[in-house]
Amino acid sequence: MTHTEIEITAELVRDILREQHPDLADRPLELGARGWDNQLWRLGDDLAVRLPWATQGADELLRKEHAWLPGLAPRLPLPVPVPQRLGEPSDRFPRPWTVTTWVPGEPADRAPATRAEDAADGLAAFLTALHRPAPDGAPLGRGRGGPLADLAGHFAGGLASATELGLVPDPDAVRAVWDDAVAAPCWTGPAVWLHGDLHPANVLTLDGTFCGVIDFGDLCAGDPACDLAAAWILLPDGAADRFHAVYRPAPDAATLRRARGWAVLRALGGLLIGEAGVRGRPGGKPTWGPPARIAVRRLTEAARLG
Repeated sequence: MTHTEIEITAELVRDILREQHPDLADRPLELGARGWDNQLWRLGDDLAVRLPWATQGADELLRKEHAWLPGLAPRLPLPVPVPQRLGEPSDRFPRPWTVTTWVPGEPADRAPATRAEDAADGLAAFLTALHRPAPDGAPLGRGRGGPLADLAGHFAGGLASATELGLVPDPDAVRAVWDDAVAAPCWTGPAVWLHGDLHPANVLTLDGTFCGVIDFGDLCAGDPACDLAAAWILLPDGAADRFHAVYRPAPDAATLRRARGWAVLRALGGLLIGEAGVRGRPGGKPTWGPPARIAVRRLTEAARLG
């Protein structure tokens, strides 16, 4: 992570609001979250200020959200943070930033979904609505939504690191899931809109089910299997089959095989980020470890059962 040289404080956020959007500057302001790319400051009851702070690529991701998400949001059945204003770089803060709607809820890495049927139905409805053919000119993913084989090195490195740390009880079973996914036929349908980053910290829950989806920085067009991986990562035990039955169009066997590969890749990342958090290392998030371990167990158990 390469943190911005400027410390982001409530005073700074209020100053840049006064410079560019003064009608919002006097609203109550409090820190909401520090994410991988951005900080989120809650602005009043219904808005949030989103500022890049940790990666150089965050600027481009914010502009992408601002350009594309307002057109997609009205058809989505779960609330998402819809960009309302764009802040341009200035002397006070030399990077772009946005004002979005605020989506209430608790991240699923801290409050997992527990109502299996409701969660499966809600996730399936959200992805059915999102996964429509994307137009020409839609953004390409940062290693999301393309052929899994392109990420073979990333998988091998993640598995080696997780195995060395003792985080994977059966590395051969994990590798078998991956190998089967890579061997599956590639997606031949139209490139569809993808969230691209459906891990537990980017999906919100309330009363045991999903109530919102956040962080569309990896919004892109590609293979729906990339997002369908969420069934093994986000849902309670036993809910994946219902999810697959509700999602439309019904995924074929090859798509499910590829989705398992995406899921195991994402789970390995979650294991490593979670372990870094346990060890107090920069960028680590200890709450990412438990859902990743559950996902690895589910995926390897399913592979053993055939």
